[in-house]
Amino acid sequence: MTEELRVGWIGTGVMGASMLGHLLEAGYSATVYTRTKQRAGSLIASGATWAQTPREVAAVSDIVIAMVGFPSDVRSVFLDDDGALAGASPGTILVDMTTSEPSLAVEIHEIAAAKGIGSVDAPVSGGDIGARNGTLSIMVGGSEADVAKVQPLFEVMGSTVVRQGGPGAGQHTKMVNQILIATGMIGVAEGLLYAQQAGLDVPTVLESVSGGAAGSWSLSNYGPRILRGDFDPGFFVDHFVKDMGIALDEAAAMQLTVPGLALAHQLYVALQAQGGGNDGTQSIINALANLSATTWTPIQT
Repeated sequence: MTEELRVGWIGTGVMGASMLGHLLEAGYSATVYTRTKQRAGSLIASGATWAQTPREVAAVSDIVIAMVGFPSDVRSVFLDDDGALAGASPGTILVDMTTSEPSLAVEIHEIAAAKGIGSVDAPVSGGDIGARNGTLSIMVGGSEADVAKVQPLFEVMGSTVVRQGGPGAGQHTKMVNQILIATGMIGVAEGLLYAQQAGLDVPTVLESVSGGAAGSWSLSNYGPRILRGDFDPGFFVDHFVKDMGIALDEAAAMQLTVPGLALAHQLYVALQAQGGGNDGTQSIINALANLSATTWTPIQT
């Protein structure tokens, strides 16, 4: 299977490089494109072939996967004149693993289907840790037949792979995921700030609460980073603000009120305004500290 299936890959950022790395380790042949060739250097050294455009990637691939930043990037790499759709042949499957707009997933599906090309939307959750460990949760939208063809690749990159329905269903499910995370991250930051302000030994507090009802993935994975003052991006603030904006737009279209999400969105926009857009989502603790005219003091462990 790995010898026959030709994989195309577009985007080698914080998560994409690790995800493609797992496919290469599993024996898949791959052609890769990213805006800066240097960022794909380690993947090329591991056996991937470089292409100059997404169109060139698709011309030599059976399945083309994109993991880029924003809906505008998705539209470009799939639908531009040099995009993957222009180079794809009937029977090719386009897979978008970016968190993007459900309506765009439907649009790509309709345009691709008219040319006999399949499409799947498959955003992921798990951040840089899940990408490195191959334990991502992958939320999938698309026809059963198209998803079945891509399933072996998903199983290399993730530990939870669930088809949610037709085109766009994966993106809608990712919006659920982001709504859940948004206020959860605020709670993590507020709780740790409270512990510091109360004069508690914060690592000891984290040990206590992580094993109780307050335990969460964000607390266990981002809490220790916050303690160290490590705000490197497992997931960029800029991308999270984009995701929350999509969820707010979708909720408004459904006449659904989501005040918790709206508050989290505003706090993260404040973090952007303070220069934190390229930091990880755990850096929200800095914006919250600023609101109380205090600072988060990293703890040396």
